Amino acid sequence: MKVFHLSYSDSNSGASIAAYRIHRALKKNGVNSFMLVDNSFLDDSSVKTIKKNLVRIIFRKFKRLTEFLLLKFLKTKNNEKHSISFYPSGIVDLINNSDVDVVHLHWIQREFLSVKDIGKINKPIVWTFHDMWGICGCEHYTEEFRWKEGYFKNNRPSYESGIDLNRWNWERKKKFWKKPFQMVTASNWQTNCVKESALMGQWPVSTIPNPLDLDFWKPLDKDTSRKKFNLPRDVFLILFGAGTEHRKGFELLILSLKHLKKNSKSKSKKIELVIFGPHKNKILDNSLFPVHYLGDLDYSDSKLKTIYCAVDALVTPTRQESFGLTAAEAQACGTPVISFGVGGLLDIIDHKQTGYLAKPFDVIDLSEGILWVLSQNKNKKLSRRSRINALSKFSEDKISFSYMKIYNKSLPKT
Repeated sequence: MKVFHLSYSDSNSGASIAAYRIHRALKKNGVNSFMLVDNSFLDDSSVKTIKKNLVRIIFRKFKRLTEFLLLKFLKTKNNEKHSISFYPSGIVDLINNSDVDVVHLHWIQREFLSVKDIGKINKPIVWTFHDMWGICGCEHYTEEFRWKEGYFKNNRPSYESGIDLNRWNWERKKKFWKKPFQMVTASNWQTNCVKESALMGQWPVSTIPNPLDLDFWKPLDKDTSRKKFNLPRDVFLILFGAGTEHRKGFELLILSLKHLKKNSKSKSKKIELVIFGPHKNKILDNSLFPVHYLGDLDYSDSKLKTIYCAVDALVTPTRQESFGLTAAEAQACGTPVISFGVGGLLDIIDHKQTGYLAKPFDVIDLSEGILWVLSQNKNKKLSRRSRINALSKFSEDKISFSYMKIYNKSLPKT
């Protein structure tokens, strides 16, 4: 079986990392799998990029610029990414005339593949959702429910004005996507979103978590890991990412830390914070707890693994999450995770077994969850359970087998 993955990139975002890991897991298990991407950052002969001549380079810049300018006509307080995916890619004939058995779509925005292009592919399509864009208009995530009802003139959110590009794009998807695709999501939450959507509610959908190389993502000695980043050895370290978007819930984390600071139980513990991820300025001062800034770690998995192993807990205060890649990686390294009980985190964290699921979006409960994990993990029971949980859910063999079953179901009956 020959599988052709289409993804904007192979490593520059959570979605592209997940796509590459699915591809790599399939190759390890004997599938003739390769990727076509617009931007590649990895040295892997099974990952191909579109050949770029001067005309293609100019056209690519033109497509992205005009999409950016068009989106200016949509006035919205939703600060998540929006994509139109309007311009033809020029690769549909290449796909249709190839000898591949299955076309596997991933995150294909930034004008890599257009809405119309997707509908013109005549090979069996399996599409792994890495956000909500496929069932929405232009939005990649939204807290509104037009994706459930359909995008009509009378159900536009009050915080939007200007041209209703979300409705226009949703209508384009409805027009060009005539045949159902086989959908795959990484969480039960996202599967339910597909089932409840006005666009794809009757289409086949399955839940398959994103895979991890569990021989790589594994526990390391905590003291040695802390030493590599000059972190103190005799304190509790709480890790979180630096994303400040509304969806990531950073302001909820701040409120939770304030409650944690006031809690009399926390005064008996030496708590310090570790922040990773790209940030131009220090987004949190030392007024609540001492803070250690690590930067973006050069997007190195080995550095990230060492950080997971160095800390006592990871906190992910997100409002919406299709999967929760850092939470899965942390658990594989034996690090308990605290989050709100939302989205893909519900599948990753077993409440009070491998971490803590706080009531959405109760900042006091989140702070209680942090204290609970720090007090309960003295004997490393949560750490051991976290590792066992990851082994049972995210193994490459198990997930590859699940995808191969999906591929076989998608092939034409002979």
